[in-house]
Amino acid sequence: MTESPSTKERLIAVATQLLDEGGPEAVTLRSVAHAIGLSHNAPYKHFKDKRALLAAVAHMSFQEMGAAFKKIAQKETTPSRALRQIVAQYLDFAERSPHRYRLLFNDPEIGQGRGELETEALATFEAVVRLIKAGQKEGELKRGDASQFTALLYGSLHGLADLRLSGRTRSAKGMDNIGVLPLILLDLLKK
Repeated sequence: MTESPSTKERLIAVATQLLDEGGPEAVTLRSVAHAIGLSHNAPYKHFKDKRALLAAVAHMSFQEMGAAFKKIAQKETTPSRALRQIVAQYLDFAERSPHRYRLLFNDPEIGQGRGELETEALATFEAVVRLIKAGQKEGELKRGDASQFTALLYGSLHGLADLRLSGRTRSAKGMDNIGVLPLILLDLLKK
């Protein structure tokens, strides 16, 4: 028997859905309460304000991303293959959920969060660092600082996702298929 989600979990799930469908403007404590049939004051028992609710959405999203990265790392036969899958999943997430992507990676207030949110964000980064270290250990990838390689990969992914979301990817710029560009970067890191 599975447990029913708590009110707080339901609020976060509905806020995530509203964010994905209509952006941050669509997420209000009132709209979230209304969507699950609660009084307009009920969310305040769980969240101080909209920023706290959006931080909870970000926290849950980072947890999901970290779990997905871990699953990929366990499933794939080599670190290089896992990295390729993570790159594809990252870009797919940005395209499928652009508002949530921007909340996680472009929102300065969320980005300045400390504590659990920062821990979850760093966990996804560290999952990639571990894969790069494993690839180096197995001789698939060049030796070097795995954290710096991960930062380079993340920076490239963030930039490419932002370019795609802003409509600035054009074939004249060599960006008509941005999914292949981080793979070229991974190939450059191969030994």
